[in-house]
Amino acid sequence: MEMAESLILKGKAYVDDTPREQMQKERMDGIESKCRSNSVEKNIELWREMIAGSERGLQCCVRGKLDMQDPNKSLRDPVYYRCNPIPHHRIGSKYKVYPTYDFACPFVDATEGITHALRSSEYHDRNAQYYRILEDVGLRKVQIYEFSRLNMVYTLLSKRKLLWFVQNGKVEGWDDPRFPTVQGIVRRGLKIEALIQFILEQGASKNLNLMEWDKLWTINKKIIDPVCPRHTAVLEEKRVLLTLLDGPEKPFVQIIPRHKKFEGAGTKATTFTKRIWLDNADASSISVDEEVTLMDWGNAIIKEIGKDNDGEITHLTGVLHLDGSVKTTKLKLTWLPEIDELVNLSLLEFNYLITKKKLEEDEDFLDVLNPCTKIETSALGDSNMRNLKRGEILQVERKGYFICDVPFVRPSKPIVLLAIPDGRQQTTHR
Repeated sequence: MEMAESLILKGKAYVDDTPREQMQKERMDGIESKCRSNSVEKNIELWREMIAGSERGLQCCVRGKLDMQDPNKSLRDPVYYRCNPIPHHRIGSKYKVYPTYDFACPFVDATEGITHALRSSEYHDRNAQYYRILEDVGLRKVQIYEFSRLNMVYTLLSKRKLLWFVQNGKVEGWDDPRFPTVQGIVRRGLKIEALIQFILEQGASKNLNLMEWDKLWTINKKIIDPVCPRHTAVLEEKRVLLTLLDGPEKPFVQIIPRHKKFEGAGTKATTFTKRIWLDNADASSISVDEEVTLMDWGNAIIKEIGKDNDGEITHLTGVLHLDGSVKTTKLKLTWLPEIDELVNLSLLEFNYLITKKKLEEDEDFLDVLNPCTKIETSALGDSNMRNLKRGEILQVERKGYFICDVPFVRPSKPIVLLAIPDGRQQTTHR
């Protein structure tokens, strides 16, 4: 406030009561305000009204007296102080007048000992204003170093626009897996070290970049793949039972590694039974007398394919051929035993919030909203998934990487797994 008064007394600022819309138009057109020639006494009188937060004061603002004809419009007498009668969350109603962001930044940087202000390049046109304020208030110069803002395809980074999704219930909150917030992408399965590596690879470039998400998720995959455990799931819809005629009459259990190349992932118990579940898509691609590989078990030969009147597969019958070579089979199938201990899963896959790669300045994001941003698929998972903890990352064999969002609570409530993109474009955008 002392700074404002000092600028007014030096004739480097004045108090203006021009209505906001008219002021904006005058700035655009380079028209000087009628208040620009007010006397210092008149300005101080109105400044006192602003400090008091009076009805008269609320009509006013303090503007820097710079150059209304400057081609750089940020130098056309910018607003330095405004009244705000709403109580502040820390200091209540002690003050009724506050500096604008553009005025506060150079002042704070200079007084707090900042040597280089790192700013993204969208502020470029305001750099001249920043330096002019420091000059007029008599503070030391701060060097501005610009870098390009990181823009991502199909992504809104404006907090104001993201707030719309939160307020309108389009997402769960600021940590929604569809959001480009750090909370959001970490909840979706991104490791912090992948984010750091990605940012370091960009460097402090001044070129405007529109980055693909694929690159970030590819870095992430390289970090999680060598260590995350493997589990098995079968999609609920139209799943098919395969009866192995010479399968074990009595189920038996084997302890196998959760990751064959990483001991630290621990072990899991796999049950072997006479009747096993297969995905419908796998069952549909098998021919009679074809030899297939049942992962973590061995080969089997399919002897019969049962179908209903609509041609849908209802069941399969086969025999084990454990001496068969895994190398000769075309199909390597994931399977689950027919036991009561299987868990219910909800597999969630996410899509971008908007359908346009890059939103132009004059475009309204509401015109390019994606109508379908979440796909939910029901599945059955192996019984070992009961032990998954929230935030644990796993690979569901042949289905991709997932992060546990809601762990096992009770049999009737599914475990919620969020799909982690792996850098192949079709998994992150449809």
